[in-house]
Amino acid sequence: MAELATIARPYAEALFKACAANAGVDLGSTAAWVDELAAIAANPQIRQLADSPKVTSDQVFDVITGVARSALPDTARNFLRTVIDNGRLNALPEVAAQFRALVNRRNGSSDAIVYSAFPMDATALTEVSAALEKRFGRKLNLAVQQDETLIGGIRVVVGDEVLDTSVKARLEQMKAALVA
Repeated sequence: MAELATIARPYAEALFKACAANAGVDLGSTAAWVDELAAIAANPQIRQLADSPKVTSDQVFDVITGVARSALPDTARNFLRTVIDNGRLNALPEVAAQFRALVNRRNGSSDAIVYSAFPMDATALTEVSAALEKRFGRKLNLAVQQDETLIGGIRVVVGDEVLDTSVKARLEQMKAALVA
């Protein structure tokens, strides 16, 4: 998907520069609506609609803005219009990922996904967050996903780094040691 990343980069950088230059724009809220638009654009039915030669770009724009949960600010509407008019709706999920990376780099933080075998309460998540921030040496934006195949423990993915303290990983290590 290198081609898609190449297509998405100028859109993400332009949106980031426009938002960073405007003091009244909150990068967090911008990231939220970019993520929402990316989720809508990733829907196969929306993509099929956008690819249809019988449907105009105005109709695609109206459908996407109608599906959005919240009222989109003017910046979002203008950005979406540009993406649709240039036929780059399929690149919108990658644009969102690159925009989030630019915001994280500016804030000195990283996105992290915590996979847990069981649901985590707020207290446990706070403790895990503090330990992980100390371990990785930067602020982390945690997202939690439940993965029952881990049996117990957690698995944390921060960019290309993985910290796996799950029971499943330990069992696999023991299996490898026994087979060797």
